[in-house]
Amino acid sequence: MSSSLPGAPQRPAPHRRLLFWVALLYFSEGLPLGLFYDLFPVHMRQTGVSPADIGLLSLLGLAWTVKFLWAPVVEAWRGHKVWMAGANVGMAVVLATLATRPEALALGHTWPWVLLAAFTVLSATNDIATDGYTIEALTKEQYGVANGIRIGFYRVGMLAAGGTLIAASWLGSSGAPNWTAAYLLAAATMVFNASCILAAPALPWRPPAAEHGGVGREWALLRARPVWLLALGLFISGLLWPVLGPVARAADWSALTQVSATWWFKGAVPVGLMMAGAGLMVVAARQPGSRVMEDGPVFGALVELLARPGMLAVLAFILLFKLGDAAMGFMVKPFWVDAGFSPAAIGLVSVNVGLGLSIAGGLAGGWYVDRVGIFKGLWVLGLAQAASNLGYAAAAWYVQPTPAGMEVAAHFQAAVYAASALESFTGGLGTGAFLAFLMGITSRARATTEYAILSSIFAFSRAVAGWAGGLGVQEMGYATFFFLTFWLSFPAYALLPAVRRMLDRTLAR
Repeated sequence: MSSSLPGAPQRPAPHRRLLFWVALLYFSEGLPLGLFYDLFPVHMRQTGVSPADIGLLSLLGLAWTVKFLWAPVVEAWRGHKVWMAGANVGMAVVLATLATRPEALALGHTWPWVLLAAFTVLSATNDIATDGYTIEALTKEQYGVANGIRIGFYRVGMLAAGGTLIAASWLGSSGAPNWTAAYLLAAATMVFNASCILAAPALPWRPPAAEHGGVGREWALLRARPVWLLALGLFISGLLWPVLGPVARAADWSALTQVSATWWFKGAVPVGLMMAGAGLMVVAARQPGSRVMEDGPVFGALVELLARPGMLAVLAFILLFKLGDAAMGFMVKPFWVDAGFSPAAIGLVSVNVGLGLSIAGGLAGGWYVDRVGIFKGLWVLGLAQAASNLGYAAAAWYVQPTPAGMEVAAHFQAAVYAASALESFTGGLGTGAFLAFLMGITSRARATTEYAILSSIFAFSRAVAGWAGGLGVQEMGYATFFFLTFWLSFPAYALLPAVRRMLDRTLAR
């Protein structure tokens, strides 16, 4: 019997209220990535920055790779809403500052790159808090539907970045986009997100696990293990390496400035250092004495993950599953610019065509995973995800560049719009299954930190693939490179047996 009075308004069920907040939070998480993939590359390409240098921008996304280093702090302080709101306000400050001199990105100044790096760090912090909040609030039975909503509204947030491109065109003059207006609009949206986040339901307070060791004890254990110190040194050196180029230009070190302009210095060296460091971490985590570090607040979750049976193959799968999608993704908007589309056209298609299809793809992917399970969802929806790369390869082969100031021919527009529609829908399908997989192998006892580690591994693949994409387009052209990225989607399938074993073990707990 209902306890509510006749005629009284019915409150939505608790799980439905929670799904509303999941939608809002993942819109807030997706918007910064949309700006990173849409606003920044389109702005840079419009002002003449080369595809290779735009690809270098992707390396700033390595902040998403190392977010596990400060994820324990977010988890320990337990203020998920404050972290999320604070990160959104910080990103708004960055965008408002860039609005004062948007032309600086094309002039080679150092300070805009520092601000962009700060933007990615703040976005990564927002991701940590949002993912931790969601995993703790949801039950495993809600993962399928919740992931459909997560993916749909995450992509809504990404596509909302198209609104900034529309504003840049509509508020411009004499055919020149108004990038100041675009950055200010994005900043205002971030502030609005922060105010909404503070109204989200609070999670029950959960004290840190008593068995976890302190940071001091953990660093003492690290100092006693030289392999760990060397691994961390290599990893951090690779992370900071891209800063050398701007520093050399600012200090007028001509010899280093010339060397820092080469592709291997800008990308291959830092990626190599980080991969060498990550490889040594794997070796160190497998040493017998490293198990004592599992209680540590910073590296404990990493050691525990790497020590699980079959985890190395699973980590390789995480790196490879969306490799083709990531390699193509960062070059899609420069392709639109070179094909002759204006910022307004890019934004309008992203919003009008991509919005509904992204939500539909995310919901369909969540529904399918609920019906057939995570494992089957991964490989079936992964095939659909790869198809979007062929769509863009065909569009890049067919579409001819349109001179500036002229409208793109209708048949060329149709080809690009069709490729965009296919990418939006299938991207939602594949990501829905992928996130359900990551959540499925995450321990709820360390949900925030473990999910941050797993998503950081994916972020590393995305950052490196985006950098390589800039070089690939510059050397091969869009059509050939997009076709190549289709085949990059399949190496992950060789690791599916290990994925099934991991899912069977973790979901049976």
